[in-house]
Amino acid sequence: MTKFQKAICIVLSLCFFTVLAVVPGPFFLYENVFRQLPLYCFLEKKVSEASPYEDQETYQKVVKENGKYLGSKNQDKPLKENNIQPQTEQEKEPEKEPEKTENTKETLAVPWPSIDLSPAKLADFDYLLGQFYIVDSNTQTSPEQLNAARFLKENLVISKKKSTPQILIYHSHSQEAFSDSREGKEEDTIVGVGDYLTQILEKKYGYGVIHVKEKFDMKSGQLDRSAAYDYAGKFLEDFLEKNPGIQVIIDLHRDGVDDSRHLITEINGKPTAQILFYNGLSYTLTKGRLTYLPNPYIEENLAFSFQLEYQAARYYPDFYRGIYLAGYRYNQHFRPRSVLLEAGAQTNTVQEVKNAMEPFADILDKVLQ
Repeated sequence: MTKFQKAICIVLSLCFFTVLAVVPGPFFLYENVFRQLPLYCFLEKKVSEASPYEDQETYQKVVKENGKYLGSKNQDKPLKENNIQPQTEQEKEPEKEPEKTENTKETLAVPWPSIDLSPAKLADFDYLLGQFYIVDSNTQTSPEQLNAARFLKENLVISKKKSTPQILIYHSHSQEAFSDSREGKEEDTIVGVGDYLTQILEKKYGYGVIHVKEKFDMKSGQLDRSAAYDYAGKFLEDFLEKNPGIQVIIDLHRDGVDDSRHLITEINGKPTAQILFYNGLSYTLTKGRLTYLPNPYIEENLAFSFQLEYQAARYYPDFYRGIYLAGYRYNQHFRPRSVLLEAGAQTNTVQEVKNAMEPFADILDKVLQ
């Protein structure tokens, strides 16, 4: 090609680009017009061969952020606009459970301990003592006596026989009342609380229960607690001889606290009095081993109260106040499964203490079954 011909080609190319730049119409709307030019095709190929991001890490970040952006945009659009079909019943994600309101609260307890109940922690005597026990100043205990692993291995299971008396509920202090108790109304005293516990254990859990309402703390029509445990002990000795099938004995009390204290928690939406277990060790610092108050079942009694407290710690961690260890016997020598239970105090209402019988019956059933 001569120099003249080359000059003509250059002039024609310039004219072509000039026409495209100034003439509106279909030429400007279709990119394939430019692909008729060799120079455009060459440049397009080079661009497609080049990586838009030399740094792959940066590229991945851009892709990720862009994906987030697209996802958020798609969420804003209806399904039809995105050409997405609604899920079938089988494909839908499981529906979330509705939040529980006061009317739909779960009544079955589930474990939610607030303290460490692992064997390693319970093997630490100081930890065990600090978390579970209150030791009276006139007695003492030891790691040999309080052994959580041994207590938990103790078999305290019984078979339910509603037709046979299995559980005995009585009150060494039958006249104990509460902040709103009505004068002369037995149902407003600790005896009324015992009636409610009897009802729960019989109807809900299927145990055979005897509720003794003898007034061991009354003498000649007057309140006298000086010999209440002696009177109760004499009665129990004869009563248990006539009812040898009784395997569990509960001496149900309410505590006495400073008038400014209110032993209260909430369980299943109900204001509930807190409880305290009581164990006699037949040992005082002043007299040593009380041989005149023998108890062949101290080990089993301690295991029984610990297993009750352990279940309370698992299911109702704000419910229990501890296990009080005192120096005397408190008539716990008649059966291996004997416990003195302090439910609330004089500052609680009758209903608060009755409410406490529901979780207590639950933990008792967990231990016995």
